[in-house]
Amino acid sequence: MSASLPPCPQCQSEFTYEMGELFVCPMCAHEWSADAVAGAEATHADANSEPVIKDSVGNVLEDGDTVTVVKDLKVKGGGGGTVKVGTKVRGIRLAPGGPDGHDIDAKVPGFGQMQLKSSVVKKVL
Repeated sequence: MSASLPPCPQCQSEFTYEMGELFVCPMCAHEWSADAVAGAEATHADANSEPVIKDSVGNVLEDGDTVTVVKDLKVKGGGGGTVKVGTKVRGIRLAPGGPDGHDIDAKVPGFGQMQLKSSVVKKVL
């Protein structure tokens, strides 16, 4: 068989062959398209790279950036209160995959350590 044909995505058999626009595995009878192979490779490449986190206006955020809060945030838990619009938060740390979309760890002045969503902050340029 040709070395350029991909192995079967289900059983990893090397004995795949082309049938028109499809690839076919004679071992498990799985059929898939060349587009599916290209999409799987792109997904695999994306999985290896870090996710890009953007602020509310589309600026890319990085560890150590300074951001401002763009809307009032009610604080749940001990003491409560509200983080006001315009509050400047220095030295953020990105934490992708946080609970409920909270992807920033930061120390908010007057409130202490908190998790924020990138959709409620704007990078200070």
